Amino acid sequence: MSLIYVLNGPNLNLLGKRQPHIYGHETLADVEADCRKVASELGHEICFHQSNREYEIIDWIHEAREDGGGIVINPAAFTHTSLAILDALNTFEGPVIEIHISNMYKRESFRHHSFVSHRADGIITGLGTEGYTLGIRRVATMLTAPKKD
Repeated sequence: MSLIYVLNGPNLNLLGKRQPHIYGHETLADVEADCRKVASELGHEICFHQSNREYEIIDWIHEAREDGGGIVINPAAFTHTSLAILDALNTFEGPVIEIHISNMYKRESFRHHSFVSHRADGIITGLGTEGYTLGIRRVATMLTAPKKD
């Protein structure tokens, strides 16, 4: 059993209330419940966090270096701005899956670039909140896959 960190960036605490035509009606609590259920079914636990502060996300990535098997991260607006989050993710040796609820490539052009993608082992974008559980499934698969020499 591994601990999978699920990290959420700014404004995701408003999920279900903020622009539901883009992000849907599910709340972050709904997402967390879905993630816990899927992780448990796969024999894993999750550590679920959200912050509007970049440094907290970085601290959680550092924490995951010590006790996490993988990271599923929706960096939200930090996707497009944070070299610091990228640098922190580069210190993490386990699988990293980047999640975006909306399809960032169908939105404003400034949202098309992701610093986090430079480290991510996979990217799920535009599949709504279901992307979180898909990300957990992928991390679980990567954690149990035989290591290549």
